[in-house]
Amino acid sequence: EMQLVESGGGSVQAGESLRLACVASGITLTYKNYYLGWFRQGPGKEREGIAGIDSKGRTKYADSVKGRFTIYRDSANGTLYLQMNDLKPEDTGMYYCAADFGRDDPQLWVGYYNHWGQGTQVTVSS
Repeated sequence: EMQLVESGGGSVQAGESLRLACVASGITLTYKNYYLGWFRQGPGKEREGIAGIDSKGRTKYADSVKGRFTIYRDSANGTLYLQMNDLKPEDTGMYYCAADFGRDDPQLWVGYYNHWGQGTQVTVSS
């Protein structure tokens, strides 16, 4: 059974950085056609995809985080990361990692993922 566990959230000031990590167990990140993503859900908002990566290392970002956030993975230790720089108050929310198989491209749509972590809270104050 696949398990995803996020860490690294916290409370920061605007302009600061955080790095989120997601440890995957029950999955080998050398499988073909897997894809991984980071999602966030702000207060009163729907969950949205912000960064995705596929098994070939191709990445995709939401416009709201492009140029500030970087998604990458360490297949050797089964960990997905999200480096977040220049954080803004609107980045506040619960951040989730997600995984699934069977598509060749990075994905940002919630509906394409069936495996989710429990989330880690990020709060950015101005």
